[in-house]
Amino acid sequence: MTILLYDLVGADAARPFSPHCWKTMMCLAHKGLDYRRVPTPFTSVPSVEGGASKTVPVIRDGDKVVADSFEIALYLDDAYPDLPTLFGGEGGKAMARFIERWSQLTIHPYLGAAALTDIHARLAPPDQAYFRDSREKRYGKPLEHVSAPREEGLAAFRASLEPLRNMLTYQPFIGGKTPLYPDYVVFGAFQWVRIMSPFKVLDDNDAVSAWFGRLLDLHDGLGRSLAAA
Repeated sequence: MTILLYDLVGADAARPFSPHCWKTMMCLAHKGLDYRRVPTPFTSVPSVEGGASKTVPVIRDGDKVVADSFEIALYLDDAYPDLPTLFGGEGGKAMARFIERWSQLTIHPYLGAAALTDIHARLAPPDQAYFRDSREKRYGKPLEHVSAPREEGLAAFRASLEPLRNMLTYQPFIGGKTPLYPDYVVFGAFQWVRIMSPFKVLDDNDAVSAWFGRLLDLHDGLGRSLAAA
């Protein structure tokens, strides 16, 4: 049975951009599961599966509806244990929680602010209104003021990636010789900006950029199936 994936889109329904939805797409591809995307703009999220979640991704697998990218990954490993693992066991789940928190607290704040106006520009008008209102309340200032200092903060952001960069001197993926869910967690953040903003956040010679390229090539080039902004 084909799994339904509700994923976030802007004005172009063929360009899903949410970092969390990309985690789930990579998980489904990792497992080799058939799925069908249901493009979902911001203003349609409350109606997904009768209000199952305030955010996407949400999946429907037969009678089962699951929200939240981490919970979806856990579900997929439990529901399809004979397919390639996303966590490699209980220890991998615990490690993934740490990587997720590191990504949310270290990577997302800078990337989200840096790409804010570019994301707004790629939304349909009703979603632009929602996005501007909600984000300006969150940041306490106009969107343009949030994104303005991105060049000034770029060097510090790149320096903050040193734990990942240094780890990649030992192994090609966070998961080791092959990718696991923690790779998809961090990949989703960089894919978010790649799809929505022309702002270059990684230096081409950075080991993190090489790692990101390996992730883009996975699963028959799923990540590269959408051109960069």
